[in-house]
Amino acid sequence: MSPRESHMSQSDLFSWKMERDPALRSTIVSVLTLDTDPDWDRLVRTIDRGTRIVPKLRDRLVTAPFGLAPPRWTPDSDFDLSWHLRRAALPEPANLSAVLEFARTEAMTAFDPVRPLWRSTLLSGLDGAGGALVLTVHHSLTDGIGGIQIATEVLDFDRAGTDRSHPPEPPPDRDGGLRDTVAWNWSVGSDLLRSGITAAPPTVWRAFTHPVRAVHDGAALATSLVRLVEPATTTLSPVMTERGLGRRLAVLDIPVARLRGAAHAVGCSMNDAFLTAVLIGLRTYHDRHGSQVDHLRLTMPISLRAADDPLGGNRITLARLILPVDIAGPMDLMRAVNAVVGSWRREPAIPLSGTVAAALNRLPVGLLTGMLKHVDFVASDVPGSPIPLYLAGARIDRMYAFAPTLGTAFNVTLTSHAGTCNIGINADTAAIPDLAILADCLGTGFHIVAHLGG
Repeated sequence: MSPRESHMSQSDLFSWKMERDPALRSTIVSVLTLDTDPDWDRLVRTIDRGTRIVPKLRDRLVTAPFGLAPPRWTPDSDFDLSWHLRRAALPEPANLSAVLEFARTEAMTAFDPVRPLWRSTLLSGLDGAGGALVLTVHHSLTDGIGGIQIATEVLDFDRAGTDRSHPPEPPPDRDGGLRDTVAWNWSVGSDLLRSGITAAPPTVWRAFTHPVRAVHDGAALATSLVRLVEPATTTLSPVMTERGLGRRLAVLDIPVARLRGAAHAVGCSMNDAFLTAVLIGLRTYHDRHGSQVDHLRLTMPISLRAADDPLGGNRITLARLILPVDIAGPMDLMRAVNAVVGSWRREPAIPLSGTVAAALNRLPVGLLTGMLKHVDFVASDVPGSPIPLYLAGARIDRMYAFAPTLGTAFNVTLTSHAGTCNIGINADTAAIPDLAILADCLGTGFHIVAHLGG
């Protein structure tokens, strides 16, 4: 592991610092519903293998001397798998609501900072015969796509399971003192210098040969950086304005084919169809509260993951978009969403998000936490497996992800699994005191969009 990879990234450090406000915790809770109880011994071996494939699952964070570098990932000498992997029986009535009740307490519970930042609980007795695995991880360990990649390394394609090679033991820990801090700063400085030297000749040549274009590109980059860090000082929703520490969870399901067919009918992506359904649902929710809303501010993760990136890790940047809500026709609304999202994906500042995060990390935390709470909601679309997957002999029927609200009113995350869009809603109870009504409105939005495909 390079000195740079051994430390928390600047983007993760930004999220880590924001957690001084508990409402901004970066906790991801995933719920896997299973058709039967998995074999416990096999499950222990499976999870143990996962912690060796992704060594950070056995690491804890250690603060660098004098704060001269981000916290460092170091192997936990007291790592005990049984502390992170537990099992319990669901109380009556042992249904999905009981699972979500357990999961919401996980979403509100802080991690022990002296241990690796994850835990999992097997809940048995779901609807009499099944089970549920509740996974709780800190966002710095993985993002949604990274989590799916890890899953493909530990899950099976049938009940019998797959013979997998035992992963190698993780390398021994390096010196974590001042020498390590110096190595990290040298690595970061060398990368910046190398990239600057590499970029300088083409930049100079472009300035001589196409001076107008060079000035235009520089101005476009500067403008893009301003958009990326522009403070949000007002909440656009007149209804979802309060923020608190309570959380409630809800789920929706819709066939992948229906949502994909709607997207194809309009000439857009499935993510556009997903966001359009959420916006229609939010318009309906505001209507029920006797309020009108024209635009809403969204935080949307944009993946920066490359093919050669290691398993796990957080490889996303967060873009803040303002989306229209007052376009009546669902097709026209989807096209408008496509235009806004497409323009943000092409923003020249997106690849510089790590550098931007490093600059923001120098600012007072209180200045930034207030800005994040003026975003209305978070939405994320995670492509999963198109075929059934198994865990220690149990078939995974549903795979819901409840990502952090990050100071917004709610987070809605779509995970496609075996032909179904499993949608998890994590709501701040101060902003959304009536989650059942919001879920019903969002369900209406997905129903309307699904009909666009015929």
